[in-house]
Amino acid sequence: MTIAKKIEDVLKTKAKFIFITGGVVSSLGKGLASASLASILQSRGFKVRLRKLDPYLNVDPGTMSPYQHGEVFVTDDGTEADLDLGHYERFSGVPAKRADSVTTGIIYQRVIDKERRGDYLGATIQVVPHVTNEIKDFILSDISDEDFVLCEIGGTVGDIEGQPYLEAIRQLAYELGRDRIMFLHVTLLPYIPAAGELKTKPTQHSVKQLQEYGIQPDMLLCRSQMPIPENEKRKIAQFCNVREENVIAALDVSSIYQVPISYSYEGMDAAVCKYFGLTDAKPADLSKWEHIVDVLKNPEGTVTIGVVGKYTQLLEAYKSLNEALVHGGIANKYKVKIKWIDSEKLEGEEAEAELADVSAILVPGGFGQRGTEGKIKAIKYAREHKVPFLGICFGMQMAVIETLRDVAGIKNAGTTEFMTDCEPVVGLMTEWDKDGAKQIRHKNGDLGGTMRLGAYECCLTPGSKVAAVYGSDKISERHRHRYEVNCKYEPVLNKSGMLISGRSPVGNLPEIVEIPDHPWFIGVQFHPELKSKPFAPHPLFVSFVHAAIENSRLI
Repeated sequence: MTIAKKIEDVLKTKAKFIFITGGVVSSLGKGLASASLASILQSRGFKVRLRKLDPYLNVDPGTMSPYQHGEVFVTDDGTEADLDLGHYERFSGVPAKRADSVTTGIIYQRVIDKERRGDYLGATIQVVPHVTNEIKDFILSDISDEDFVLCEIGGTVGDIEGQPYLEAIRQLAYELGRDRIMFLHVTLLPYIPAAGELKTKPTQHSVKQLQEYGIQPDMLLCRSQMPIPENEKRKIAQFCNVREENVIAALDVSSIYQVPISYSYEGMDAAVCKYFGLTDAKPADLSKWEHIVDVLKNPEGTVTIGVVGKYTQLLEAYKSLNEALVHGGIANKYKVKIKWIDSEKLEGEEAEAELADVSAILVPGGFGQRGTEGKIKAIKYAREHKVPFLGICFGMQMAVIETLRDVAGIKNAGTTEFMTDCEPVVGLMTEWDKDGAKQIRHKNGDLGGTMRLGAYECCLTPGSKVAAVYGSDKISERHRHRYEVNCKYEPVLNKSGMLISGRSPVGNLPEIVEIPDHPWFIGVQFHPELKSKPFAPHPLFVSFVHAAIENSRLI
């Protein structure tokens, strides 16, 4: 379908587009701003959709180091995406899809594939119009009955790799009409202690740079440590050519779940509705966010949970996990204090000392050998000391290996992921079923996008601990892994006190293990943290945190 036809089709819908850009510095919270605005608009009765356009040349973040990019978020349909999509889902409850995440790598791949097929009929391929058209095609695709489509442009205005995206949204404003498009620019108002004032000049320069690309922002979201004086708001409005009521203060708050309340209080959603002429929109109902913030500010107690991982120096690598634990705390009206423990440090003699002050232990997913033995030590401590334990993905695999080593006596139990001379308890999957079709992978194939990705069903054993936690005998969870526990070790595991309590519908892939003779010991092959939301906490985390609270009362 041509871009002209897509524009024609979108103009028949009620969809309005809000493009979110960032300036001055990176890490200002564009993703959180997009998610918060979407949630406020939802509370006014509007249907929203959120999208992320990332300027980097990787096809997706799946092969990027967590130190480079943080967490890889996975959607139901198996898309590996930026962690901002996690914010989108947690705040809006709208499941993200493949159509909601794109990178420059994907854009150029599509353009080159079309050129190779001859789709361009011999034309010289250029950034404008071919790359920009592909970006517009992404933005306009899969639109149905949404009231608002919020599109976040990654990076900072001025980055060379972001220029095609700015040109594409400039063109869309012309083609769809300015009454359908709003440009929201997130900037920084730094406070200079020596001068005792906020400085507006960086914001002015950022807007000027945006204007050089042909984009006039309609709203400025100004990150600030303190309220913006009215005279400074007027100054920003005057020099940036923005209405004064559309200069919104984005103040620092104690919890990210307070952001929608703060933005609405500052008039952000009211200004958006006024801009689009939605004068009869119902008032925002932020009661669910107010309840969440109230629980966070006034918990009945505090419980400490130890997370044993290898990326603890960069907590963005565990963003969804961190939030899921907070959600579990909210459900139990408790504050969860996370003790981040570097798994490599547990490989020495101080393992017990590091774990002695936590009420529960969680070993998350990960790749590679570094820190593995420390994770196994933490799992052994949890099993022997009856400390509540949750193992996720790699954490589940290590729990199985620990049981076979230390209970069954198979001392060389290991994983073929990085062990060549071992009892292959965990091995590479070469084929599995996905939506009725067989998926085949090879050991020496590409790394990107070749894992078992996305939502798969799991059948739970009736009467098991995990069946009681879910209150169901069939669930669907998101996966991201290449290696799997081998079912042939199930008899040995059973004799060692470990039960496979969840498996794929066909029965050949173990999905969940548990130790019935333990207060709370569960390992899952999937990533439950990806589906948890503050207003709909994941049942595994609710139960896990509850077990931690019960254990804390015994310590």
